Amino acid sequence: MLAGDMLRRSAERFPDKAAVIWEDQSLSYRELDLAANRLANAFIANGIQKGEKIGIICRNRTEYAITFFGAARSGAVLVNISTLYQPDDLAYVVEKADVSTLLYEDVFEAKVDAIRHRLPLLKTLVRIGHGGADILFQDYSTASSDAYPSIKPGFDDPFCMTYTGGTTGKPKGVLCSHRNRYITAHTVAIEEALDERDIIGIVTPLFHVAALNIMFQPAVLVGATCTLLSKWSVASFVAMAERTKMTGAFMVPTQVSMVVSEPNLAVDSLSHWRKLSFAGAPMPDWVQRDMLRLFPKVEMTQIYGQSEMGVLTSLRAWYLQDKLGSIGRQAYNVDIALVDKHGVPVPQGEVGEIASRGSNVMLEYYNEPEQTAAFWRNGWALTGDLAKMDEDGFITLIDRAKDMIISGGENVYPKEIENALYELKEVAECAVFGIPDEKWGEVPAAYVLLHENATLDEDTITTHCEQRLARFKRPRLIKFVADFPKTPIGKIQKNILREKYWAGKEKKYEFYLRQL
Repeated sequence: MLAGDMLRRSAERFPDKAAVIWEDQSLSYRELDLAANRLANAFIANGIQKGEKIGIICRNRTEYAITFFGAARSGAVLVNISTLYQPDDLAYVVEKADVSTLLYEDVFEAKVDAIRHRLPLLKTLVRIGHGGADILFQDYSTASSDAYPSIKPGFDDPFCMTYTGGTTGKPKGVLCSHRNRYITAHTVAIEEALDERDIIGIVTPLFHVAALNIMFQPAVLVGATCTLLSKWSVASFVAMAERTKMTGAFMVPTQVSMVVSEPNLAVDSLSHWRKLSFAGAPMPDWVQRDMLRLFPKVEMTQIYGQSEMGVLTSLRAWYLQDKLGSIGRQAYNVDIALVDKHGVPVPQGEVGEIASRGSNVMLEYYNEPEQTAAFWRNGWALTGDLAKMDEDGFITLIDRAKDMIISGGENVYPKEIENALYELKEVAECAVFGIPDEKWGEVPAAYVLLHENATLDEDTITTHCEQRLARFKRPRLIKFVADFPKTPIGKIQKNILREKYWAGKEKKYEFYLRQL
């Protein structure tokens, strides 16, 4: 199935049903379908060719939903850009992805203004919201036809791109086809038991694979209603859920923790809530217990996957007690295995790297041939995560193959922070790693070795990081050291640096969704 057909079929089945609710706006499936057609035809009329890259930097709102399906029907590739990026990150991704048309929300005007003259390939800017010199979203497709576009993409044609961290510290583009994303949508619809009666809260950012492909697409596929939240807070979440009678949501564990920890939580306002799926970071046991106590009718589904492969495993509510600590077992519609260094599946009970193959797996890392080649081993796509499988097929993560930090559900790559630190001429060496945090699960810590006779203080480092990186990436602990423990070949041993912070604490990996 093509991505655009998910909306078309639901519009045929439920034309007058609400498809998207955002603040005081509501679009029926018929209205969303026609709006997507108009935007797709506008893209085509403006010379956007099949396979050309359209970028979007926008919070969760109606225009994002329209753009998602409009791009799909035009034959273009939609590049979903993090709203957390600072101008340098934004410029890097827009240039790396070959974006020629950029849609941006008005609240990101300053970031866009800072880069627009640095990118010669960027031909058109469309402004979502109000004011400004660029053409407004509502005017861009005014004169376009609302007929289904004549462009017919192939199932394996590229459709969308999200960006995830790379080993170099720079994000890399995960390019997926229509077929890739349909498989994931179908998998989630089955594993999370979604149907047209549901009202699904989209409360994580749509630029992230979790919101876009784990909830929004599957909800549209089955004809459910999506209610969009632009900015997270417990109060706004509860108000939205009460107003829309929300029945289900995907949340990262930090959000769930904030909900159950709210001292004045109006539990009755969430009386329609029945389904919760979560991933993105470890979910503390106490949070799950509080969820069961406060919301006994809410069924929790734990999922594991990544941008490159979609959802790979699922732990349904009825397995929770017996298989606590597991990430579940192979999800519907996907193939997975635990493989050795040769890409050969290991026997049950032995440690192997989680891998997958089939139509759920991405096309490539865009313009990254070496990293794309390294992604595969003997026909299996690699996650980089080591695990064991029990006799019932349930998988438990035992370590991360990389030093990624998961803070509040966001993936933080130490190399990116280290690169920013090395921009300070006083820094000779540095090491960034995760330390435990009650609210965010873990946060970045930075150990810094200065050049001889150099001076530098914590405030200067913090200010520099705040200017160069998204706020959640800045080190929360900075320590100046005289030397580092190293391997015989000179590699800093981060495991030794981490040990004292994690002593007596279990660093859990079981509910972790790799982003992108």
